[in-house]
Amino acid sequence: MLCNSIANEGSIYHWSRDHRVHHKHSETDADPHNATRGFFFAHMGWLLVKKHPDVVKAGKELDFSDLEEDWVVMFQKNLDPWFALFMCFAFPSLVSMTWGENFWTGFWVAGALRYCYVLHVTWLVNSAAHFFGDHPYDPSSWPAENPIVSFFALGEGWHNWHHKYPFDYAASEFGVGSQFNPTKLIIDTCAFVGLVSERKRATGAWEKLKQRRNLDELKPKQE
Repeated sequence: MLCNSIANEGSIYHWSRDHRVHHKHSETDADPHNATRGFFFAHMGWLLVKKHPDVVKAGKELDFSDLEEDWVVMFQKNLDPWFALFMCFAFPSLVSMTWGENFWTGFWVAGALRYCYVLHVTWLVNSAAHFFGDHPYDPSSWPAENPIVSFFALGEGWHNWHHKYPFDYAASEFGVGSQFNPTKLIIDTCAFVGLVSERKRATGAWEKLKQRRNLDELKPKQE
């Protein structure tokens, strides 16, 4: 929650709401950052205009009771946006002062400049990773496997897998040994020390899908 507040991309509650709507209605009018409306819209334009009515409607239809039952999530939501603004801009400035840096240098560099960089890296997942890359898992979908986005977004650019299997905590087929995926490594490390449990993977579902595809390819074509 603290890391999410420092990123200042919306509270966990609101970010999760939009993300769930995005997955359920990807590339439709109900998708908050619908890529069919263009690269700029998917990247940041969706934040500059009024939400499509279908987005609002879809958000009201989903269940968020799991988030509402989490006191940490609701604590942050109730303090939004003031807590996130403090953590994003003031906190880095105060930390930088502990080694003698000027408050405003910390504010503009560790706060504002870092914030702009993180925002655009995050937005690349919605834009570039929906336009450029391979589609080995779901050829019919827009999200793609984009290694460049994955590099800057710490493993969040293996997007074709993520949309095919959104329940997979790794958001990619492989771990850090085969794909650049620091995010999975961080979660696995947290699990090792007891901070994470019940991690879900989709590798079994993918193996079954590959077997079905292989069988379909072996079937003789009907004349």
